[in-house]
Amino acid sequence: MPLLDHFRSAWSGDWPWDGVHANWATKIADLLNGGLLPADYHAISLIKRGGQVEIDVATLQQGGEIASAGEAVAAAAWAPPQPAAVIPVEFQQEDLFEVQVLRRFGGAHLRAAIELVSPANKDRPGNRHAFAVKCGSYLYQGISLVIIDVVTERQGNLHAELMKLLQINGAPAWQSPTNLYAVAYQIVSAESQRRLRTWPEPLGIGKPLPTLPLWLEADLSVPLRLEDSYRAMCSSLRIPA
Repeated sequence: MPLLDHFRSAWSGDWPWDGVHANWATKIADLLNGGLLPADYHAISLIKRGGQVEIDVATLQQGGEIASAGEAVAAAAWAPPQPAAVIPVEFQQEDLFEVQVLRRFGGAHLRAAIELVSPANKDRPGNRHAFAVKCGSYLYQGISLVIIDVVTERQGNLHAELMKLLQINGAPAWQSPTNLYAVAYQIVSAESQRRLRTWPEPLGIGKPLPTLPLWLEADLSVPLRLEDSYRAMCSSLRIPA
């Protein structure tokens, strides 16, 4: 199944890109869970559009009760000082089309993440930096990573953004000649030094998709067959070949 342009073609009207991405992420997880992953690993797709709100730490009111009058007075007795500075900032809710691979070993441990790039991930410097920070934090923790970028309406190079964040010096970061790509990343430790290994593959409209290594451990990987998952997605959504 050749890669279609899901952003600037006739396909984008009847099959919006976010529905395609969401289904593709699910099909990737299905493919991994269908026999590729060892028995103590599993994959799950996570989807979040920027307009949604997630709460990481919440303060809750239990049973509809409120503090007594004495407690309320005590809480209000202290007034914080005025801030030293008030600086306008712009925070964008990040799109998330991600597949996580977890290992059940005394609890679920994240071992790999697969990121499907959205247009919002690339549309401004702050968003590109935020995406790179998230990916860099995975690699810092030893979590392997795959980035898949099939967005044709934005030209930002998120692979280069990640290399810049990791302060990798030397030759310029790899650039796909089509601006579409998939890259697999793995952090390995050798001779008391951590090294980043990459497997970049250019993607092209009308071209089949490659197979990349998805690393679960330092010496354990499975084939991430993007062509198979993409074909399953197109079949599921009845996208004509």
